[in-house]
Amino acid sequence: MSVALSRCLCRALSRQTAPLLSGEHHHAVQSPWFAPVMTLKTSAPLRAEPKKKKKVDPRREQLLRDRLKKKLKRLEKVPPEYIPIEDFIHSIFIILLQRERSIPSLSFEEKEGRALLLKEWSHYKREQHMAEVKAIELALEAQREALEELKLESEELYQAALKPDPLLFPFSHEGPVNTPPKTQYDAPDGKYNDITRVYTQ
Repeated sequence: MSVALSRCLCRALSRQTAPLLSGEHHHAVQSPWFAPVMTLKTSAPLRAEPKKKKKVDPRREQLLRDRLKKKLKRLEKVPPEYIPIEDFIHSIFIILLQRERSIPSLSFEEKEGRALLLKEWSHYKREQHMAEVKAIELALEAQREALEELKLESEELYQAALKPDPLLFPFSHEGPVNTPPKTQYDAPDGKYNDITRVYTQ
């Protein structure tokens, strides 16, 4: 229908514009209804229909919603996954390759000999400790008696004997310097390969 209408309009307009093209000069009134044929454009016929909406069963929609709610509840029950600390994770190869030493079985005579040897060693160390304690006590008692006799002889010598001797234990020490750190110093990080793993949750 639209194609036939466009053809009729083209014929009528061509008849109106024919005298102008033949050279006859008439004072024609220009109207928007009579335009050149080249300016007319026609569009193709549109025979498409709007798509029909599918009928959705409300029960089916409710079932889908219930399933989604159940899935969300299951996901909420699952505890969150923490980022593992690699320093606390031991390799399975190290665990499998651990060396196990079997305890040797000792005879009764060997066990008795070791027990007697341990008793003799503890008795020897006790006597050594008691001898050291007795020697220290004797040295302190002799020092005290010597200081008392020196005090009776001369008070100045007694006070000089009580002062510590700095040359008895030679010791030299240099403390930290008082130079303040540089505020604008940029310490280099050095070259390294970043192998840190990135975890996404």
